[in-house]
Order: sequence, then structure tokens, then C-alpha cells
Amino acid sequence: MPSNPSRSLNGLKILVVDDSKTIRRTAETLLTKEGCQVFTAIDGFDALSKIADHQPDLIFVDIMMPRLDGYETCSLIKHNKMFKDTPVIMLSSKDGLFDRARGRIVGSEQYLTKPFTKDELLGAISNQIN
Repeated sequence: MPSNPSRSLNGLKILVVDDSKTIRRTAETLLTKEGCQVFTAIDGFDALSKIADHQPDLIFVDIMMPRLDGYETCSLIKHNKMFKDTPVIMLSSKDGLFDRARGRIVGSEQYLTKPFTKDELLGAISNQIN
């Protein structure tokens, strides 16, 4: 990992999809400090319109959300020709093998357990963009 990770994250467009205001705010604060342009969405439907509008470089998606859960959201992103190559990192408070496997099946690149640390968040991004 580079000694100054913020250099490689500068200008990166990231979408954080989570029904928890706390998680959205935490991720937004951490990532904005690193020079990222952060967009947030409260659920899968909200996310799909924001993805079309902002075309993020990377997407964090919570698994447990109302209306359209993270697995369905990820699957829809990965089945879209324009966004199928956009890295999706699943967020979950559950750390089970089944949840991780299901995330992989729908096409997510990585799985992050909440609550995450700043280093875990930045490390997950670095893994996907480097």
C-alpha cells in the first residue's frame, strides 16, 4: 500500500448505499477527507438512479436494506452493460460464510463487515482500484 493512500483516491467517485444514516455519514466523512467525491443512497432503488446519474468508480452496498436488498442491487448493477465492471463491495453486520458466498455469486468484488475502520474502508478501495 502506498505511504500516502489519499493521492490514489483523489477524485475517485464513490457511492455508499446503506439504510443507516450513521454508516452513510461515517463513510462519507472518511472518504471525503481522502479526496473522494462521495454520493449516498438509502436503498437499492435510490442507488440505481444515482449510479446512472453519477457513474461512480466504486460502490459500497449494504446487504440488509428495505425494498431492494444488497444482493439484488449488486445483481442489477452487474447485469447492466455500462456498470458491470464497476467494483461493488458488500457491507454487512453479519460475517457468515454464507453471506460472503452469496455476495460473490451476485458479483461483488469484496465483503466488508460493519462496523469498519478507516483502514479497512481505504484498504478495500485500494484493493479494487490498484
